[in-house]
Amino acid sequence: MTDFDVSRFLKNLTVRPGIYQMKNANGKVLYVGKAKNLKSRVSSYFRGGGLASKTMALVSKIASIEVTVTRSEVEALLLEQNLIKDSRPPYNILLRDDKSYPYIYMNTEHSFPGLYYRRGNRQSRGKTFGPFPSAGAVKSTLNLIQKTFQIRQCEQSVFQNRSRPCLQYQIGRCSAPCVNFISETEYAEDLEYTRLFLEGLNGELIESLEARMDLAAQGLEFEKAARYRNTIARVRRVQSEQVMESDSADLDAIAAFKRSGGVCIAVLSVRGGRVLGVNSQFPDLGLFESAEEILDAFIPQYYLSSGRSIPTELICSHRLNDAVLVADAFSHQCGRKVRITHAVRGVRQQFLDLAITNAEEALALRLATRDGQAKRLNDFAERFALDIPERIECFDISHTSGEATVASCVVFDTSGPLKSDYRIFNITDVQAGDDYAAMRQALSRRYRRVKSGEILLPDVLIIDGGKGQLSEAVEILSELGIHDIFVLGISKGPSRKAGFELIHRADTGEDLTLPSTSPALHLIQHIRDEAHRFAITKHRQSRSKSRSQSPLEGIPGVGPKRRQSLLRHFGGIRELARASVSDIARVDGMSHQTAELVYSALHTD
Repeated sequence: MTDFDVSRFLKNLTVRPGIYQMKNANGKVLYVGKAKNLKSRVSSYFRGGGLASKTMALVSKIASIEVTVTRSEVEALLLEQNLIKDSRPPYNILLRDDKSYPYIYMNTEHSFPGLYYRRGNRQSRGKTFGPFPSAGAVKSTLNLIQKTFQIRQCEQSVFQNRSRPCLQYQIGRCSAPCVNFISETEYAEDLEYTRLFLEGLNGELIESLEARMDLAAQGLEFEKAARYRNTIARVRRVQSEQVMESDSADLDAIAAFKRSGGVCIAVLSVRGGRVLGVNSQFPDLGLFESAEEILDAFIPQYYLSSGRSIPTELICSHRLNDAVLVADAFSHQCGRKVRITHAVRGVRQQFLDLAITNAEEALALRLATRDGQAKRLNDFAERFALDIPERIECFDISHTSGEATVASCVVFDTSGPLKSDYRIFNITDVQAGDDYAAMRQALSRRYRRVKSGEILLPDVLIIDGGKGQLSEAVEILSELGIHDIFVLGISKGPSRKAGFELIHRADTGEDLTLPSTSPALHLIQHIRDEAHRFAITKHRQSRSKSRSQSPLEGIPGVGPKRRQSLLRHFGGIRELARASVSDIARVDGMSHQTAELVYSALHTD
C-alpha cells in the first residue's frame, strides 16, 4: 500500500458527477472511471472486504487520485472515454488501436468525386463511410456500388490523364466522367444515390429514383427514364439478395462470450437490412469479470473512442447496467435518438443469435490457436535454452530487380501475430538489389528507436536470410549498443524444400536443421512466412504505385490541367516523349521554359 491519505481525500471529495483518475507513484494512470456521485463511487474502493482480487491489486498501487467534476453523468461518460483512449490505463478494458479499420472515402473536393477503399487516418477533406468490420465488407460494397451506380474508383492521377474511356466503362461499371460522357449534374445525382445506399436509406433511395423516372417519362426523356428504371431494378435486386427483413434494419448486434482463458465480443453490423460483417474483439479485461460488466465498459469505448458511426439501434446479448446513460450519450454524440435493448424477437433475435455464434466460435478458435502457440514457444525455448520469449520480431526484404525495395517487420507475442505493431520500411539510397544494405537500413531505423525508448526491445530477432544477412544484423545491433537479443537467421537448405530449412544461430555460429515435426521449426516458419507475406504485399503496392504514377507529376508549372492538355494534344505519354521542345511549347498554356522542363523530365535516362 502507498502513503496515499485516503481518509483526508475522501472527506473533501464532492458528491457531484465526474471522472476520477487513479495514479501510481510515478504518475502513471492506472484506472479511469466515471461516477454520478464521485464521493460514493471512489469511497467504494476503500471499504475493506468484498473487493475482487484485481481491484485489491489496483488499490494497493494508488498513490494519488485526480478528479474532474462534470455537469452531468453523460458528460462524465464522454470525458471518461477520451481519457481512456489517451492514457490506455492497464486496469480499464482496452481495445486494439482503431487506426487499421477500413472505410469508404469519397473525395468530394473534385468535380467528379470517386469512391475508394481506405485504412488509417481519416482524410481531412471529403466524406467517409464506416469504419466497416472487415476489408472484405468494404470491397464487396464498392463492387455493388460500381454495378449499381457506376461511380468511378480510379485514382485522381489516372482520371486526369484519360483521353478515352477505360475498360470499366466498357463493362458497364463506370459512367466515364473522365471524358465527359456524363454531366456533372447527372454524376452528382448518382453520388447522392450512393450516399443514401451507403447510409442504408434504401426506401428513400427508391422513392427518389421512382420520382425522377416518372418526371423523365412525362418529359418524354425515355432514355433517362430507362436509366432510372435500371438503377431501381439493381437496387431492388440487391435488397432481395441481402435483406433479411422488410423494415431495413440499421443496427449492431453485440454479443459477449466469456470462458476460462478469455472473452470475445462480436459486433454484427447491419445497415439497411444488409449484414456487412462481424468484427470480433478480444479486449484486455482490466477489472471487469462478468459479461454484463464487460459490455458496460466495452460499448462506450468501442463507439466513442474510435469515430465509428453509431447505428439507430444496439441489440446486446446481456442487459447493460448503464443502458439509459449510454443511449443518452450516443444520442448526444450523433444528434438523433439511439436505442439500446437486449430483449428482442423475430429477425432481430436471429441477428443476435448470429452474433453470439460468431463470438463463441471466434473465442474457441483463438484459444485453440493460443494453445498451439504456447506449445511452439515452449519447444523453441527448450531447444535454444531460453526463457519463453514474450516478443519476437522478424525482418524480410522484398523487391523486383531492385525496384520498389521494402523491408517488413512483423511482431509476434505469446498469443500470435501482433499486427498493430507491424511496420514497413521503404528503402532508399541503396544500390538496387543490395539486400545487405537494405537490411542494414531497416534494422538501423527500427532499433535506433529502442535507444530512445520509443519501442520495446524484442527477446528474439529472426532474419529471413543466410549467414550474410545475419552478420549484417548482428553488426548493426552491436553498433547501436544492443546485445541482449537472441538473433537467428532462416534460409532454404540445399534441397530448397519446406521443412528442410537451415537455422543459423548468431551466438554460436551453428547451422541447425530441426526435425520437420518440430513445433519450434513450425513457429520460425510461421513467423518467416508472415514477414514474407507482409513484405511482398507492401512491395507490390509500392511498385504498382510507382509504375502508375505519371512521369509528368512533380514538374514545376505542370499541374493537372496542363498534364491533361499535353496528353490530349499528343495522344499519350509515348507520343509526348518523341516530341521536341518546340513541339511541346506549341500546346496551349505551355511556355518555352516549361516545355524544356517537360522534355528534360521525359529524357532523364
